[in-house]
Amino acid sequence: MPAAVTGPGTRFADLRSRIVSALVAGGVAFVLVALGGIWAALLATSLAALMLWEWASITRYRGAVPGLGAALPVLGSAAAVLASYLIGWSAGIAILVAVIVAAALRDGLAARPRDAAWAAIGLAYLGTACIAFLWLRLTDPFGVLACAWIVLVVAASDIGGYFAGRLVGGPKLWPRVSPGKTWSGALGAVALAFLSGGVFSWATTGTYYGEVCAVSAVCSALAQAGDLAESAVKRHFGVKDSGRILPGHGGVLDRLDGLTAATLVVAVVTLWRGQTVFIWS
Repeated sequence: MPAAVTGPGTRFADLRSRIVSALVAGGVAFVLVALGGIWAALLATSLAALMLWEWASITRYRGAVPGLGAALPVLGSAAAVLASYLIGWSAGIAILVAVIVAAALRDGLAARPRDAAWAAIGLAYLGTACIAFLWLRLTDPFGVLACAWIVLVVAASDIGGYFAGRLVGGPKLWPRVSPGKTWSGALGAVALAFLSGGVFSWATTGTYYGEVCAVSAVCSALAQAGDLAESAVKRHFGVKDSGRILPGHGGVLDRLDGLTAATLVVAVVTLWRGQTVFIWS
């Protein structure tokens, strides 16, 4: 048998498909976020539905196509995101809580406590993240800049981790959960996110880029934690990818697991401080 071919080319074999799918999906998302209003709301609503559909595929159907039983909580959570824009943030959160309770009761009455727990976790985490992203986009000032910055930081984190991990290699970060991730990749991710976040702040608002650098680094670390958490869930259920909608990336949840974690962190920081991350006076 011939030896397996290894070398620089094989290390980046999936790079082309990753770049193409990222540019297409990212371009569409960027336009909708930039337009704001109902377009940003429809984007957040669609992402909530797609990610929760994939979550049900992983945790309830072990990678198979979800049945009709998954449709109601998925549609309910998507309605909660849209209601946040159309009616108000309190209404959106209330609808999401009602959907979580209804889904938990349905599975609980059917003697499926594990399904109830996993459904509640997905609905709460992903539904809240989509509402938070929409809230950040529609919060003045710098709403569009805040969302663009989050996406940039997470993308820079992915790129830094991808190249540092493949070029430097070294000890694995958590081999039992994600065999491909290394400590060098994790450090490269934080470094590039730190630099990119600061440059973005300097180029757009021109102020407080030191503080934004620090928050960018934290977002990178937590985005990687979100990525590892999703990998742990998939490994627990014996599922490789959350879906196949994005060539080179797997499913939507595979692509946005880090972004959801970073979004929640930025939303919490913004609520705690009462102002955007671009204002530190």
